[in-house]
Amino acid sequence: METILLVLFILVSLVNLLYFFSFFSFATSGIKNKIHPEVPVSVIICAKNEEENLRNFLPAILDQEYPDYEVIVINDASSDSTLEVIEEFQKTDPRIKIVNVQNNEAFWANKKYALTLGIKKAKNDHLLFTDADCAPQSKKWIQEMSRNFQPGNSIVLGYGGYFPNSKSILNKLIRFETLLTAIQYFSYAKLGSPYMGVGRNLAYTSTKFYEMKGFASHLHLRSGDDDLFVNEASTPENTSICFHPDAITRSVPKTSFSDWFHQKRRHVSVANHYKSKHKLLLGTFFIFRVLFWLFFAGLLSLQVFPKIVLGILFLKLIIEAIVYIKAGKKLQETDVVWLFPFFDIFLILMQLAIFISNLISKPKHWK
Repeated sequence: METILLVLFILVSLVNLLYFFSFFSFATSGIKNKIHPEVPVSVIICAKNEEENLRNFLPAILDQEYPDYEVIVINDASSDSTLEVIEEFQKTDPRIKIVNVQNNEAFWANKKYALTLGIKKAKNDHLLFTDADCAPQSKKWIQEMSRNFQPGNSIVLGYGGYFPNSKSILNKLIRFETLLTAIQYFSYAKLGSPYMGVGRNLAYTSTKFYEMKGFASHLHLRSGDDDLFVNEASTPENTSICFHPDAITRSVPKTSFSDWFHQKRRHVSVANHYKSKHKLLLGTFFIFRVLFWLFFAGLLSLQVFPKIVLGILFLKLIIEAIVYIKAGKKLQETDVVWLFPFFDIFLILMQLAIFISNLISKPKHWK
């Protein structure tokens, strides 16, 4: 019996290592020099009750070093002074175009409806999306993201991180989870199976949007304007990734665990609508992470083959550390990687809690 448990533990460990070896496709990749086409770009920002964030972060969008771009700011039926703030900016910068969305009974509080109106307003085919609480980390954000619109590419996946707070463990946990998610979707895209992107930093063409009939296939779901669209529209041939340091955006993270937990519940509920192959890949990754720690704890408590068990753990941690360190350097998240064994276990437990919570009740969406 003990030998069987050890064999199962070794097999589970091999699957875990196989996943992290696949993540080397991103972690060890370099930035390729690409000819910059300097295509006209429409930056699209959807704002709902974001007056303060727009005051803080919209100037960074308007300060981009790019020759030809407009900024579509969507006021999604805000109840605060969001519209007035956008109008103030428009008075001093004609590149700002306003879309003022009124609540529609058929699309109540549906961000996809608001985004669709913003996309229709855009005069350019190349669209670059971010959120109202996001700020590009350089003046070359548009340049680096749009550089990836090479011939045949209609979707560009960028990295949307969060502002750091050295005093907050929650902040580090949120940023570690964001790093792990990015490692996954960048790696799968590199391996020819793109499956998601984040609306904090995502680009695609309006031609592709209309070709996919917009968000029609998942309009009944209030979330998923970013990852579900990418999951449906992306192919190995039409999708590019951008992790240049100048292309990173950062946004304001949640400051309470409860708010972040509810946010992650929404994300997980949307993932249930991914293509079957992607659900299988992501589900297997999670299940085998759980199995690893269960077998490890069981064998250690039985005090059988301790040297082998601890040796496998050491090997697993070394391989994972290499991936996290290399990816963390690329995405400027090096301060969060050193606690990865503890964060990994915590995230497994949290995902189990989210799964149970979503079975009991459906999460709320948008704002």
